[in-house]
Amino acid sequence: MDQLPPLHSPTPAAPPPAIPQRTRALLRWYQAIWVVFGLCPPVVAVLDRGVATEVGTIALVSALAAAYSMLTLLPRNPLVRQGTFLGLLIVALGVLSCLLEGGAAFYIVSLPMFWIHTSGPRPAAAYTVAGGVASLAGAVIRQEFFTGNVAFTFLGCAGGVLIGLWMYRVVRHSDERARRLSAELAQTRARLAEAHQRQGATEERARIAREIHDTLAQGLASIVVLAQAAREGLDTAPDRAAEQLRSIERTARENLTEARILVSAEPHAGVAAAALAELLRRTVDRFREDTGLTVHAELDDVDCDQPTRIALLRCTQETLANVRKHAAASTVGVVLARSPHGIELEITDDGSGFSPAEAHGFGLHGMRRRLAELGGQLTVTSAPGAGTRILASVPASEELSN
Repeated sequence: MDQLPPLHSPTPAAPPPAIPQRTRALLRWYQAIWVVFGLCPPVVAVLDRGVATEVGTIALVSALAAAYSMLTLLPRNPLVRQGTFLGLLIVALGVLSCLLEGGAAFYIVSLPMFWIHTSGPRPAAAYTVAGGVASLAGAVIRQEFFTGNVAFTFLGCAGGVLIGLWMYRVVRHSDERARRLSAELAQTRARLAEAHQRQGATEERARIAREIHDTLAQGLASIVVLAQAAREGLDTAPDRAAEQLRSIERTARENLTEARILVSAEPHAGVAAAALAELLRRTVDRFREDTGLTVHAELDDVDCDQPTRIALLRCTQETLANVRKHAAASTVGVVLARSPHGIELEITDDGSGFSPAEAHGFGLHGMRRRLAELGGQLTVTSAPGAGTRILASVPASEELSN
């Protein structure tokens, strides 16, 4: 029977951190220096010695070079190979100090090895001291305690430990600072993403509120007005009431369509790709039919993109809805024309008017925002008892792209 796989597979070990390119270059330079000034001098120094000394030295140096090559080229088990290499290096320092009557130069050149290939300051300091002791083996055997070789070995050991500990402290502080900065950067990115999310949600709510106001709310307001008029005319003007009921049905169906479009992935998919003049003509005809007002429309055929078509259509719907609800007008004028700077839509009425400075309704704000997103603007001219003039201007598409 086949065995089932374990529910939780072991988590793979994290790969070692990548070494920066600059650090790699420094390591390569040090490797070259160690080979030239560390491994080569002992081989040259024993060329005029006995065969046994020459063969033993060359074999030891070759073994040390092979161990270091394995350490750098095949780092699959770094802890074992590092310990093996550093142990062999200490043995080589002791043997060469006996054969060459001094090994201070090789020891000083090899000091960085004890700090590069250990995992912490304590083992690095221990290897440094052990290497120094091994370098003094020859001097102890020969009982030469007051030579330059001994002095340089002591100075190299003390300096290597002190400088190594200082470097570890600097690196540790740098790593802590880097981790702290990384954590702060992650927090900042998280806050920025959250702020972008909140801003996006706010903008989406504003867009939905604007679409609801310009479509569903206007349609519902029209239904309320038509229903009141139909109720009042059921006995006195049944034909007119029937027509108003048909308008209510038509408006309700349009509102249902608008609601479905509003929750879809493409909020403007319901606006037909017809010419702007044709869309406005349908809107004006519906307004004339529902209100019975006199409407003069001059709608030139102008070419524009879909965002401009939507913005000017919504501005027309909003303005005519305001005329119906507030203006008490008898005549309305709608003019669509191309100007030297783009497209202009002018809607006027001879109603009661108002003070634009005191108007803070959502409709005017929504129209201004729609037009501002396209680089256009809305101009409202009105006064109490003097009617109202709404001028919406949008730059031509080619001008926006320049």
